[in-house]
Amino acid sequence: YDKKNLEPILSVEEAFEKCSFFEVPHLLNPEPVGAFSKGMAESDHQILSAEVIIILHCCLSLMLTAFRCEFQIWLKLGSQYYFYMETQTALAVPDEDNCIVVYSSCQCPEFAHDTIARCLGVPSHNVRVITRRVGGGFGGKAIKAIPVATACALAAYKLHRPVRMYVNRKTDMIMAGGRHPMKITYSVGFKSNGKITALKLDILVDAGMSADISPVMPHNIIGSLKKYDWGALAFDIKVCKTNLPSRSAMRAPGEVQASFIAEAIIEHVASSLALEVDSVRSINLHKFETLKLFFKTCAGEPLEYTLPSIWDKLAVSSNFYHRTEMLKEFNRCNKWQKRGISRIPIVHPVMLRATPGKVSILRDGSIVVEVGGIELGQGLWTKVKQMTAYALSLIQSAGTEELLEKVRVIQADTLSLIQGGFTAGSTTSESSCEAVRLCCNILVERLTALKERLEEQMGPVKWETLILQAYMISVNLSANSLYVPDFSSMQYLNYGAAVEINLLTGQTTILQTDIIYDCGQSLNPAVDLGQIEGAFVQGIGFFMLEEYPTNSKGLVVAEGTWSYKIPTVDTVPKKFNVEILNSGHHKDRVLSSKGKFRFLLNLCFSSCTGHGIRSRSYVTGKREYLSLTSTICAFAASGEPPLKLAASVHCAIRAAIKEARQQLHSWGGLDESYSTFQLQVPATMPVVKELCGHENVQRFLQWTIGSKQLDSAGGTV
Repeated sequence: YDKKNLEPILSVEEAFEKCSFFEVPHLLNPEPVGAFSKGMAESDHQILSAEVIIILHCCLSLMLTAFRCEFQIWLKLGSQYYFYMETQTALAVPDEDNCIVVYSSCQCPEFAHDTIARCLGVPSHNVRVITRRVGGGFGGKAIKAIPVATACALAAYKLHRPVRMYVNRKTDMIMAGGRHPMKITYSVGFKSNGKITALKLDILVDAGMSADISPVMPHNIIGSLKKYDWGALAFDIKVCKTNLPSRSAMRAPGEVQASFIAEAIIEHVASSLALEVDSVRSINLHKFETLKLFFKTCAGEPLEYTLPSIWDKLAVSSNFYHRTEMLKEFNRCNKWQKRGISRIPIVHPVMLRATPGKVSILRDGSIVVEVGGIELGQGLWTKVKQMTAYALSLIQSAGTEELLEKVRVIQADTLSLIQGGFTAGSTTSESSCEAVRLCCNILVERLTALKERLEEQMGPVKWETLILQAYMISVNLSANSLYVPDFSSMQYLNYGAAVEINLLTGQTTILQTDIIYDCGQSLNPAVDLGQIEGAFVQGIGFFMLEEYPTNSKGLVVAEGTWSYKIPTVDTVPKKFNVEILNSGHHKDRVLSSKGKFRFLLNLCFSSCTGHGIRSRSYVTGKREYLSLTSTICAFAASGEPPLKLAASVHCAIRAAIKEARQQLHSWGGLDESYSTFQLQVPATMPVVKELCGHENVQRFLQWTIGSKQLDSAGGTV
């Protein structure tokens, strides 16, 4: 190929100029909503061509041109590395008949299987990929795990001996990719009361050097942006091909960025109108009619749309308005500590995928289960075991109450159970449980007639006796199924709301988080609680701590925890209360799930001083969990929505910084534009400290001395 005149493309602007784009399949292109021009015509105020640029290694501008005023804000929204405990790894073992067995830490063994077969030039039945479990994934063990498994298989195939690969942390960080950088330009029209009537977005997504999962980014971005009623929504999204590391799926890919961008627009509108941000958020929440307009068929039924009621419930249960007044009083009485509060909603579209399952009952009554989903630490196997025990207990034989101890879920094997797909999107546990339930229904049907005959002859029949008799008369005790969701239940929405209170000084300590989680009915509240808490803390890391930069040549410079700071025990809220609401059933959802919504209330306190960071905990560390009931319940995604809600931490910190800057302005340290400032992502301690003012102590002393001089001269302050 031509090596002349080759210049690397290192930005989305360069990619746009050179028309370097990846094609997005038509099915993944979202549709606009309403008429943008009509919405702008109905507006009282407009913000035109404001820019939000999300990058990895340099600060970009948010150029805000408001109606009758112009000002600039600089934003930085960085990427995020997965930082799973187990890096990419694989073991390949040659087998007889020109076959090979590959043990891969992979979220999608089926795709690794196909890639290995094509690479080796052998039929797919000569390749077996086995995944016992994955030591942390977050999307990083999906596409990125395939090259490692394939390279390992190729070496083993050529050398005719076992080969193991284990990528060290530095190499893993270089190849991982992380979240997608992007540049967003928007125009928005709104009424004087803060109701937005139209929004237009032009988005350039930096996909890196290969497509990976980037073609789904437009779908994810717009799906998350639709959490507010924008009136009319228009957009133009281009997935740019650059010479930077290839970006990949990272827990809630595109959705976390979009949720933050939506909040930036809301805060911009509120700032332009000098309104409270919470009131602007509230007035732009969806009504069910607008929800149907934006989300169409997946909006469900009116009774399923619980976001407004949960929004109000959170305000009451957390004493939101009372705390807001206390916050204002606290800020008036304290010079060196400031607090902020924020409450944000989310709407999280979810899509179910076809998932296989297999249940086999052995001669001694023990049960073996295979599912397409991979155990990533999200509790998939736990839920599958529970579903198996419950579904088989419907035969009502003696001893079925102890079936849970007889169930074993075994490793994923691409030759034993085909069409496994991939484990992602927070819905694989749900789909796998439904696949297992279908298998168990088949087995129960086969065993019921035998059980009735035995009961007529000998009375109550034990589970072990029933299975032994079934073996003797050759009843098929193995059942396969492929759960394929119908159109009505393939997509549903998850909702959430978050509240944050921060005492801010540089380092931020979250002292209280209260989470109310509406998921229809949970199969295992303990597992879902862990998912909610873990996702939220990971989101805090993205918005507060984790910097994943590249240098001017596009190379990743982070090297493990020496330069990449992940959340620690001090990051976890000191008081973390999580409650799960069992809000009912839905006949069209998997396991009668309503496809319900995540609602998070987070109360966070941190303090901000002129000399450094000083945190005070006003509450004791405490966690409250709901006990797992014996009833089998419905459930929906819990792994990704809480992560998006962590943006509320960032919004609350911004509110607290604004209070600190207002005080500094009163001391003569800032001009009238004090309320316009950059709070980049992550909002690390140096960033927060700088925005609160390095010179605030000096300014306070000068202001105090000046006040005393005026007093001594008989003046007034």
